[in-house]
Amino acid sequence: MDYREIDLENFSRKDHFLYFSSMQNPYAGFTVKVDITDLTEARKKEGLGLDHSFLYCVVRAANSVPELRQRIVGGRPVEFERCDPSTTVMRENGTYGYCRINCCLPFEEYLPQASELLEAAKHSEGLVEDDDILSCLFVSSIPWIHYTDVFQPTPTPPDSNPRICWGKYLQTGDRVTIPVTILVNHALADGLHMGRFYEALERELKLFIDIAVPQKNL
Repeated sequence: MDYREIDLENFSRKDHFLYFSSMQNPYAGFTVKVDITDLTEARKKEGLGLDHSFLYCVVRAANSVPELRQRIVGGRPVEFERCDPSTTVMRENGTYGYCRINCCLPFEEYLPQASELLEAAKHSEGLVEDDDILSCLFVSSIPWIHYTDVFQPTPTPPDSNPRICWGKYLQTGDRVTIPVTILVNHALADGLHMGRFYEALERELKLFIDIAVPQKNL
């Protein structure tokens, strides 16, 4: 996927980029409990799969933050126009594979594509990923645990792909929450941009319920 090069000399984060790029472990992240009460109610009413719907909202939220579409290529920052998720898919034998999906499509186009690709990934073998993983968001879910924090494996030398994961949703009283974790390379993004991701996720969840759900009767 094509990207544009960012002029480092005129990059507003030049000093931050150079500082954190020199670190062995340049990652920063947060875990936040996200309210999905309205989404779960809509899911039950419309017969929607929670994983498909939530993945759609998460990836669209991440794409709305330019810093989460930025990567490091040859020691310099670049920015992709769109970043697809490389998401984990559980297989029957207890292992998992990867699946790449375009979540920037309208929901009525996204859903059949996602269903087909995810089903195919369940029957895949090994840990083969798309050749163009630089543009990917690394996405995973842990539906067995309503966690408060999670440690994610990272490579050496460091990469610059954001990692997003979520756990088991939990109902407390009349509200439903789900832990959502984001990990970024601090050379490209910081707390401000991660905060914008969570704000965008709230908006995407509302938009999904207001627009996508009424259009799709499953």
